[in-house]
Amino acid sequence: MSTGTKYVPRMLEKYTKDAIPALTTRFGYKNKMQVPRLEKIVINMGVGDAVSDAKLIDEAVMCLREISGQKPVVTKAKKAISNFKLREGMPIGCKVTLRNERMYEFFDRLVSITMPRIRDFKGISRKSFDGFGNYTLGIKEQFVFMEIDRDKVSKITGMDICICTTADNNEEALALLETMGMPFRK
Repeated sequence: MSTGTKYVPRMLEKYTKDAIPALTTRFGYKNKMQVPRLEKIVINMGVGDAVSDAKLIDEAVMCLREISGQKPVVTKAKKAISNFKLREGMPIGCKVTLRNERMYEFFDRLVSITMPRIRDFKGISRKSFDGFGNYTLGIKEQFVFMEIDRDKVSKITGMDICICTTADNNEEALALLETMGMPFRK
């Protein structure tokens, strides 16, 4: 029997209870719809060695599926580059776009579980904003995520995580991510 209460991710609660009031007072927004929010998170895994070994793409897809909880899209080469033995249309990576509940769940796991597991972690850089309120973060190896089984992966590959916000500038986006618990360097 359902009690009628809908599940709300922990980070979404943190956003509504902590971030909206804090950012409203800091930037002087007139209503809560002006407050920047997370729009989407895109996780991209480039597998350059997939040119010579096609099963690396399958491993990358499996890793991204485990991390994100949704099926990734295989990205293909747009141009042929003969020096890299790359032909147009060859699979060279995979990506997944997270929105709504899955996005907040992933962000929560990234901030509270994954980042503390990174060896010699002193915080992430404040300089990786693009000027439009989006933050990009690179991770060198996929094993920092607990969901990945080391025995099923033959090659260590990194990934890019792009956190897209509705903020107009870097200052607002930085304040949003800091309020949400992102561990930036001091």
